[in-house]
Amino acid sequence: MIPLQLTLKNFLSYQETTLDFRGLHLACICGPNGAGKSSLLEAIAWALWGNSRVASEDDIINATAKEVRVDFIFQNQDSIYRVIRTRTRGHSSTLEFQIASEFNPEQNNNFRPLTEKGIRNTQQVILQHIKLDYDTFINSAYLRQGRADEFMLKKPQERKQILADLLKLSQYDELSEKAKEKSREFKSQVEVIEQNLETIQTQLLSGEFLEEELNILTEKLNQTRQEQENDQKQLLLLQSQQHQRQNWEEQLNFVKQQHQHLETECRRIEKELNNIKQQQKEIENLLQKADEITTNYANLQNLQAQEEILTTKFQEHQNAKERQQILQQQLSQEINNLQGELRQAQTQLNILGQQEEEIKEILSKKAEVEAGLLQLQQVRDRLSYLDKLQVQVTPLLKRRQQLSNEIDRAQARLSARLEELYTSAQGLQTQQQHQPKLQQEVIEISGYITELEKKQVHHQRIREKGLEKRSFIDRLQADQRNYQENIADIDRKIEMLQTPDAVCPLCDRPLDEHHWNLVLQKQKIKQEEMLHNFWSINEQLAVFDREIKQLREEYRQLEKELSNYTSAVERRAQIQAQLNATADIQYRWQQIITEVKELENSLQNGDYAQNIQEEIQKIEQQLQDLNYNEQDHALVRGQVDRWRWAEIKQEKIKDASKKQAQIDARRPEIIAEIDNLQKQIDYLQKNSPLRRNLDAIEKTIAEIGYNSQQHNNLMKERQQAQIWQVRYQELSRAKANQPQLVDRAKELSENLAIRAQDLQAMATQIETLKQQINEMPLFATEIKTIEEKILARRRIMDEKLANLGRLQQQQQQLKLLEIELEQKQQQLQEYRRQYRVYQELGQAFGKNGIQALMIENVLPQLEAEANQFLSRLTANQLHIQFITQKAGKKGRSSAKAASKLIDTLDIVIADARGTRAYETYSGGEAFRINFAIRLALAKLLAQRAGTALQMLIVDEGFGTQDQEGCDRLIAAINAIASDFACILTVTHMPYFKEAFQSRIEVIKTVNGSKISLSM
Repeated sequence: MIPLQLTLKNFLSYQETTLDFRGLHLACICGPNGAGKSSLLEAIAWALWGNSRVASEDDIINATAKEVRVDFIFQNQDSIYRVIRTRTRGHSSTLEFQIASEFNPEQNNNFRPLTEKGIRNTQQVILQHIKLDYDTFINSAYLRQGRADEFMLKKPQERKQILADLLKLSQYDELSEKAKEKSREFKSQVEVIEQNLETIQTQLLSGEFLEEELNILTEKLNQTRQEQENDQKQLLLLQSQQHQRQNWEEQLNFVKQQHQHLETECRRIEKELNNIKQQQKEIENLLQKADEITTNYANLQNLQAQEEILTTKFQEHQNAKERQQILQQQLSQEINNLQGELRQAQTQLNILGQQEEEIKEILSKKAEVEAGLLQLQQVRDRLSYLDKLQVQVTPLLKRRQQLSNEIDRAQARLSARLEELYTSAQGLQTQQQHQPKLQQEVIEISGYITELEKKQVHHQRIREKGLEKRSFIDRLQADQRNYQENIADIDRKIEMLQTPDAVCPLCDRPLDEHHWNLVLQKQKIKQEEMLHNFWSINEQLAVFDREIKQLREEYRQLEKELSNYTSAVERRAQIQAQLNATADIQYRWQQIITEVKELENSLQNGDYAQNIQEEIQKIEQQLQDLNYNEQDHALVRGQVDRWRWAEIKQEKIKDASKKQAQIDARRPEIIAEIDNLQKQIDYLQKNSPLRRNLDAIEKTIAEIGYNSQQHNNLMKERQQAQIWQVRYQELSRAKANQPQLVDRAKELSENLAIRAQDLQAMATQIETLKQQINEMPLFATEIKTIEEKILARRRIMDEKLANLGRLQQQQQQLKLLEIELEQKQQQLQEYRRQYRVYQELGQAFGKNGIQALMIENVLPQLEAEANQFLSRLTANQLHIQFITQKAGKKGRSSAKAASKLIDTLDIVIADARGTRAYETYSGGEAFRINFAIRLALAKLLAQRAGTALQMLIVDEGFGTQDQEGCDRLIAAINAIASDFACILTVTHMPYFKEAFQSRIEVIKTVNGSKISLSM
């Protein structure tokens, strides 16, 4: 992936900026801390993967904006792509992915979309094209601070863990845990099924006598059912007779209830008849007082009419009073408003007087201000001249600074090259001194390896001889087993011949004495031959056992001696590589010495960058001719600021003159307004319409003549006479109800006579029913006895039916158990197979399975890549090797423990003086080793992701390096520059950034971060 153009809008500290990467091969992103250097890298990561360092995605939006947009154009393989990611605060993001056959920075409309439906699907398309996810990017293309020496400072097992993390082998740990979990699940299921099978088999054994028990129980149940049917027939007969008796008893109770109800009804009628008679008596008494009630009721009506007249007068008096109060409030309100306006006008007149005093004081300083304005004009003329002079001087100063920086960069490059040559010369001289020793060591190791190879041949022959003897022993043991079987067969035949009725062992025919002796003799001879051969084989086996023990001892001794063969071969390869690297040492050393002298003379005499120095001298002469002084310029600016008070006070004097004219025009208006308001107040209080309306209402109240005491006395008298209205209403109701009461009394007398006849008839019916009940006998005892027998027998039948159902269910369950047994057995076999499969998968996915194999396959490639980078960084002076196995520590138990190999990840570093520990190397050498391994890891991760490592971002904390360390780092980056299409370094150190021709400078302003590109 090669960046072409990055456009930011409201991203973190940037408001709107565009960075064009075209033409940038090796560039430095520089600027002070907090300026926004890392934000450029964050923008690339956010555009491609949506990942950033902020906790909430809204935090990437600039504080002054509501929307963020990042537009990133890059080249991958032979295609050019464009990613546009936007987000609005509080809303979701949008993502666009486009492709173009060519890239024109002036016109971005030649892209065609590859965007899918939804951000997740579009993100997958991006990953498919660039073949690089976020984790691989930050561990490959992005060399972050503090990660260079991580690999070397860890223990061997921790190095393996780091490598596993970078290769994302943790997914195999998850698969291993899942497989082990599945294995445990299937194992527990196997145990459960085995327990279930034992239970099922036990239940099947208990079902042998189930059929016989079912037949016996069925026969008993049928017999009990017959007895139950007989008792139920007898019970029905007795229950029908008992039911007839119960019907009569119920009928008797019903008639008694009817008789009692009639008696209650008669008593109620008698009571109502007495009440009616009482009401008739009260009505007669009321009719006797009819004249008195009518007279008092007429008096009450007269009082009510008088009260209505007084109520009307009260209402008129009340309305007049309310109108009087409203008019009085209106008059007071208008007077108060006019008095408020009068007070406001008087206040304005007072304010005008105060303002006039202040204006007179300002106008008194007019002469002083005019003198200040004259001085200000003179100072401004001087400032205008200095500004024009500054415009001429500023480009010259800027150019002088640029040329000085170029001279410093040229000096830094020469110093870095000189340091690199010093280091190379020292290394070449050291290698040249160690060359004879290395040659002698190669001869010695080659002789030692030759002896070991001879022993390897002998070792192989011993192994073949041991296998040959082992095969012969197997054949002898097979013959021995055959002889044992034949001897046992002969012993059995001899034993058969010694029985009284012995027959021929071959044809089973009877034997006479002659043939019996002949057969017996042949079998004994055959037995002796078999025994002789058997013991002969035993002796041969003993001899071969001794020989195999001797071969094993010799084999173990040779194996112990050959354990150093691999390390010896590796050591010879290392020394040979060092000898090959020192073939042209003398020639290269002379070249380096010559170049060192030239560089030292240039740095000492300063005869480098002559054109630049001449241009600087010309600029210095021009500056001297212009005679511009920044301090004088600053002093003049200060004088302008000091005399600006005259302009400010001049404006105040103009404002004061205008205000004085306004006051002179305003004062007569306010005095006239005060006189007018005073006249309006006098008019309202004496001759206004409101005043005249108030006088008319007071006259109307006097004409109404309402007396409240008279009204109250009349109301009390009317309330006392109110009772005659109730008595008059009672009299009217009595006259209306008297005929109805007479009719109701007659009706009740007739009903009472009818109820008396019905009572007599019911008494006769009750006597008849009592006689019938007494004649019918009681069957309650017999019915209860039969019901108890039926109930007890039913319980027995229920119990037998339950047992029958249980047995039938058991019979059905046994059939199902047989089917389940077969299914469980098949399931058990399948679960056992699954258990073995997942158990093997758990081991395969574990640390010692696929993960170890992948690491073993990756390490040779990593070693080759690291040595390739290291050879370029150190001029073939250093070489590293990864050791994955080493011999275990010797113990007291056995020689087998001493020869056992253990897993490790040691790193062997060799130089011209041989193999040394990592800690003994200097800071520059250690940095080159770390840098080479880190680059190899980055390249390996990119290759495993399916893409080429074309871009490299280095952010390794250069602030921790001194000047010498920075020179080494610059030399290292320049050495690998040809391997990458684009290398970006990030730093805030001025010395470090001057070493790069191309720089992306980042500064922080009030309008956000800004970038400038210098090449």
